[in-house]
Amino acid sequence: MRRLGSVQQKIPCVFLTEVRSEPSRKRDCQQFQVVATENVNPAALESDIHCATATEKIDGTCCYVTTYKGEPYLWARLDRKPTKQADKRFKKYQYSQKTCKGFVWNVDKDFREVPESWIAAHRVQHENGRPVPDEHGHVPGWVPVDHINKQYCWHASVVNYDAGVALVLKTDGEDEGLLEIVCVPLADLMEQTLELIGTNVNGNPYGLGSKKHPVHVLVPHGVLRIWNPPPVEFQQLYSWFQECQEGRVEGIVWHCDDGTLVKIHRHHLGLKWPVSDTFLNTRPVVVHVDETPEPDASEKDLFKSFSSINGKLFSCIRDIQFEP
Repeated sequence: MRRLGSVQQKIPCVFLTEVRSEPSRKRDCQQFQVVATENVNPAALESDIHCATATEKIDGTCCYVTTYKGEPYLWARLDRKPTKQADKRFKKYQYSQKTCKGFVWNVDKDFREVPESWIAAHRVQHENGRPVPDEHGHVPGWVPVDHINKQYCWHASVVNYDAGVALVLKTDGEDEGLLEIVCVPLADLMEQTLELIGTNVNGNPYGLGSKKHPVHVLVPHGVLRIWNPPPVEFQQLYSWFQECQEGRVEGIVWHCDDGTLVKIHRHHLGLKWPVSDTFLNTRPVVVHVDETPEPDASEKDLFKSFSSINGKLFSCIRDIQFEP
């Protein structure tokens, strides 16, 4: 599968940002918001942003495939976050100073505990052997997904560890305009990051499945390329999101040749998300899942459900329905 940048850290905005004293459009109860200025981020310019590959930013939850107990395994994103009191101090500082920089953490006392199996994300800085938070006050990391922890039941629904496969949404190898849902060996996804989307993730902006028949899939980061992206200029990007069908996306992630990732989110531009009729739902999708279900597999087993509609073409992922 085509492999672009791995999302291990918070991706910086393609523009320099500023904090404004107005309610956030992205996070409830946050009385400030981070918005883009019209100045391109120098880090993006240094990485030759104008020659980067533009891809659709998918609205889900980030996952990672790496080894656990000697086997390829799906890991869920779990950032080590500050305690309520520490977070209150941090937010107060950020609001008053209009920046996160300069805030001093007590790494031993200010952060919540994480499971023993937790690992820090790549490139997390360490001091005295301990991971320290980024400028947003989080220590990015991962926990392995198993079928016991109900907190990650939707993650677990898209992997079959016995067969060593995962349910993946990607573009067709011969037709970039066609999407397909396939079973991919976890070994082929090693060290990749992917986005879990579906019925019970982030409010389901793409309208997948239903409460009775939830649908979830993994989308490899960088797999949905934007073929005619606008120039990296504030007004042209703003107009593209507002006026173009291809702009009905959560945002853009640019993959630079040196491995740097930068992004723009609609909220950075003061634009609404989610939107009706997302661009993802303008593309047909074919199901290529031909797995032999386990004899005792539940009727709600996603692999069994997708196998029942193997070979079927749908007008978009929102229209996927399993046979009764």
